[in-house]
Amino acid sequence: MTEEVEAPIRAAGVVLLRATTPPRVALVHRARRQDWSLPKGKLDPGEHAIVAAVRECREETGIRPILGAPLPTQDYLAFGRPKTVDYWTASVADEGAFAPDDEVDEVAWLPVDEACARLTYPRDGELVRLAAALPSTSPLILLRHAQAMKRGDFDGSEDARRPLTAAGKEQARALIPMLEAFGIEAVHSSDTVRCRDTVRRYARHLGEEVHDEPALSERGYAEHPRRAAKRMLRLLRDPRPLVVCSHRPVLPALVEVIAGLRITGPIDLEPRLPPAGFLVVHRAFSEGEDPTIVAVERHAA
Repeated sequence: MTEEVEAPIRAAGVVLLRATTPPRVALVHRARRQDWSLPKGKLDPGEHAIVAAVRECREETGIRPILGAPLPTQDYLAFGRPKTVDYWTASVADEGAFAPDDEVDEVAWLPVDEACARLTYPRDGELVRLAAALPSTSPLILLRHAQAMKRGDFDGSEDARRPLTAAGKEQARALIPMLEAFGIEAVHSSDTVRCRDTVRRYARHLGEEVHDEPALSERGYAEHPRRAAKRMLRLLRDPRPLVVCSHRPVLPALVEVIAGLRITGPIDLEPRLPPAGFLVVHRAFSEGEDPTIVAVERHAA
């Protein structure tokens, strides 16, 4: 009889940095455990790690972070149970007032060396040094549209007008806090209904328009594949945090453009994504040069 393996506790957190000279990192003092740690906490049921990382940082420090490049996942035992914690670098988006409570009673902003010396767990210090060594990045999120009505079930004359299903609309809503977590400011989409409706709610949340990208539709790509690749490269060169929504058959060509840039960090450029799945491409910019890809991560709503 095999012993049942207990599922790990899932948690998420951030290394929250201020771009001062020298840079400073936020540490939290946990009153119950009497330790110094990084802002982090357990995922709520059904919660995505991206959303949990932002929520926990806000609850523990009063600050809404913008996530940057991912950091190595921590795996360890917590009170005899396996625990997995996903981490991201983060910068300050909105700074609210810190309110001490039974969970966290103090927040300290310290230079990197001082922070590493004060942290209770050496593994946290390793993350801080990794985060501090990374360049500043801007994300481009390459998104496959949410679940759409099957072609065979659509009785319209134009496939471009094929809509999202009810499940697809739920996925579009779930994307809002995930895109916001990365500070996405500009919304680009294939000019089809299913792509536009995947990102329309987020654009409305921002108070921005959806920028149509006909070259990145299935039809546009089939007619002019080189035009689609050139447009993708121009979007990659745009330093704003942005999302680009396209289609499963087009994604391999767009990923190929990403792969043609200089890459210095961990990447996952597998173009197969589920509906509402996406790649977060973390780009570092130097004046007069194409961006360098620092990391690529993949998620799904």
